[in-house]
Amino acid sequence: MTNDLNPNTSPATPTTTPAPAAPGSGWRYARIAPSLSESYRSIKVNHASWWRKVFAFAGPGYLVAVGYMDPGNWATDLAGGSRFGYALLSVILLSNLMAVLLQGLASKLGIVTGRDLAQACRDHYSRPVSFGLWVLCEIAIAACDLAEVIGSAIALNLLFGIPLTWGIIITAADVMLVLMLQNRGFRILEAVVITLVATIGTCFLFEIIIAKPEFAAVMSGFIPTTSIISDPEKLYLAIGILGATVMPHNLYLHSSIVQTRKYDETPAGKKEAVKYAFVDSTIALSFALFINASILIVAAATFFKSGNTEVAEIHQAYELLTPLLGVAGASTVFALALLASGQSSTLTSTLAGQIVMEGFLDIRLRPWMRRLITRAIAIVPAVIVSVIYGESGTARLLVLSQVILSLQLSFAVFPLVQFTSDRAKMGEFVNPTWLKFLAWTVALVIGSLNAWLLFQTFSGWLA
Repeated sequence: MTNDLNPNTSPATPTTTPAPAAPGSGWRYARIAPSLSESYRSIKVNHASWWRKVFAFAGPGYLVAVGYMDPGNWATDLAGGSRFGYALLSVILLSNLMAVLLQGLASKLGIVTGRDLAQACRDHYSRPVSFGLWVLCEIAIAACDLAEVIGSAIALNLLFGIPLTWGIIITAADVMLVLMLQNRGFRILEAVVITLVATIGTCFLFEIIIAKPEFAAVMSGFIPTTSIISDPEKLYLAIGILGATVMPHNLYLHSSIVQTRKYDETPAGKKEAVKYAFVDSTIALSFALFINASILIVAAATFFKSGNTEVAEIHQAYELLTPLLGVAGASTVFALALLASGQSSTLTSTLAGQIVMEGFLDIRLRPWMRRLITRAIAIVPAVIVSVIYGESGTARLLVLSQVILSLQLSFAVFPLVQFTSDRAKMGEFVNPTWLKFLAWTVALVIGSLNAWLLFQTFSGWLA
């Protein structure tokens, strides 16, 4: 078992055979060194008043929430609003409720067991299965990072006229930014992400005010209708929204970063930590719901209302917002929100990359090296496509990244539900019967819908 808790000490720490776990614990091996060990239990939470505890636990939820409002979500939300008005708001709401449940389970797994989801998979499954899950997760992270790189590059192009290829290359600089922020303390990193989330929210609040959507129509959009299932086009887009909203790497990320809090590792301390972590993620995901819904609402109030029902790409939306709304700066504010979205999401996806490599393989690279590898995997295909195909190519690449995420999602959701429903692993914190039923239902729904989406997508490509 490795005892090296500092990933900065050597380029890589090789794996060794871990010690066996205590009998009856539900695990095969004792806990290994935590991922993100430089931040592990670095933030004290022992405060007397409840509101100070809420503040102390606030942070991880926002790092998770940015994955639910990344540039990959924008294309599906824009398409849904421009084509079907407010009808798919109910899908965004349902997706967000699923996210609240799954992220709550992820934080509980991390707090109760002291293992992130990647470490739990490595312990529970055979080596070939665990390795396969790691490969799938790395592909998903690269796909997510690809969407964020392209989104940031598009925003730089819209705001400053920087060519897409150069914009993609510029985004590589955030490797050093993440490292610098994390070395200054995890709280600093959380504060930067929360500031970026607030920027996105403020921008879309401005867009909603000037778009003047009909309140009654917006509220009715949050009520599900049978037409979403009966209309193949609506169903396809609805599943796309679901696939773009619930991010697989966020489950790995949340189960790790929640352990940055120095809670008491007693049943009472863990119970309190689970409660406050759930409050943190629920509030943060409510912001994600507002932003995703805002994108669709602005698209519906601006494009659907004016008859521009085929707006599905970010460039199209940018070019049409100011002339259709008649307000100078509407398009600029939209692009600013996109830049904040891309940058906030890329900070967290690089952390997720470090977590899954350390958790699945117990190999600890220096943080800058791990992030450079993650960034290169995303940047190389994005640069090639932007050079050869330009704007339209990067837009199609954005859609492809969401399909890849949909493919990987169930491989993170099913193990999470399985582990948190296992009494031997979770003890008194095991999911109660009603929660097991709800969690397995969500897992099966997500798996079935994403399988249908992938079938339809590949059938369309073959045709």
